[in-house]
Amino acid sequence: MALNGSGVTTEQLMKIAMEMAGQTKFPADSRIHVPGKNIRKILFGIDMGVAELLVGRQLGYDCVMAHHPDPSVLTFPDVLDLHVDIAVQNGIPEKEVREVIERIKHNQRLARHSANYDHAPSFARLLNMPYLSIHNPLDEIGRKRMQDAIHAHCGPDATVDDVVAALNTIEEIRNAPTNVEIRLGKGSNKAGKTVVAHGAGTNGGAALASVYFRNGVDTVVYIHIGPAEIPKLQAEFPTGKNLVVSGHIASDLAGINPFIKRLEEMGIEVTRVSGL
Repeated sequence: MALNGSGVTTEQLMKIAMEMAGQTKFPADSRIHVPGKNIRKILFGIDMGVAELLVGRQLGYDCVMAHHPDPSVLTFPDVLDLHVDIAVQNGIPEKEVREVIERIKHNQRLARHSANYDHAPSFARLLNMPYLSIHNPLDEIGRKRMQDAIHAHCGPDATVDDVVAALNTIEEIRNAPTNVEIRLGKGSNKAGKTVVAHGAGTNGGAALASVYFRNGVDTVVYIHIGPAEIPKLQAEFPTGKNLVVSGHIASDLAGINPFIKRLEEMGIEVTRVSGL
C-alpha cells in the first residue's frame, strides 16, 4: 500500500498491523479512540497519555499512537484467550490452560472495572487529536520473530544458553539496555521443547508456566514476569525446567519496529518516543 496525497486513516493503520500479524479479528486489547484521516506524521510510543497528546498537538503531528492499551480498553481481558491458542498449538490440553487463563481474566476484569475509562481519550477528543493503541498485533509480530529465531538457531541438543543466544540474534533484544535473563533453571540445562508464551495481553505468571512444564515443555520464554512468581516456580520445579525472560520493552520493539519500517516505506513520518 503506497501513501497517496491524502495520507492514511487510523483504520488503515490498524489494518496494516493486523495484516502483518496474520490476523483478521479486531484485537480486543487495541482501540481507535479518536479516528482520523490524512495522517502523514505520527508521534508513536510505548505509553502515550494526556501529556503526549498535548505534545503531539503542539508539535503539529497528525496522530498520536500508543502500543500499550489505555485503561479505557475494558475488553482487554478477552485478549488473554490467545494464550489458550498458543498453548494448544504447542500440545497443551485446552482444559488445563483455559482454567488458568479464566482466573487471570477474572483478575484483569476486576482491575479494569475500577479504572478511569475515559481519561486520556476525553483529552484526545478535546484536542481533536487522532489517537489509537495497537497492542496485540505488534506483540504477535514480535512473538513470531522470537520463536522463529529459536527454531533457526537451536537444535535438538541446544542448551538454555543457546536459547539466550538465539534471542540475542534479534537486534532489538541484543542492543537493549536490559539483558535476556534465566529466571528458572541454568544455562547449561538442555532447552528441550521451548515455547515463547507472549503476544496475548500479558504474561501468564507462574500458573501458566506450570501448565507448560507439566505438559512436556522444558523451557518457557516470557518477556517479563512479576518477582513474586519466581519462588512459586522454584518450589514446584527445583530442577529440570527453565524460564527465560527476554525483556519487556526490548521484546515489544521486536514487534513494533517492523511495523514502523512498513509505515516509513509508505512515506509516513514516524517520530519515536516513550521507549521506541
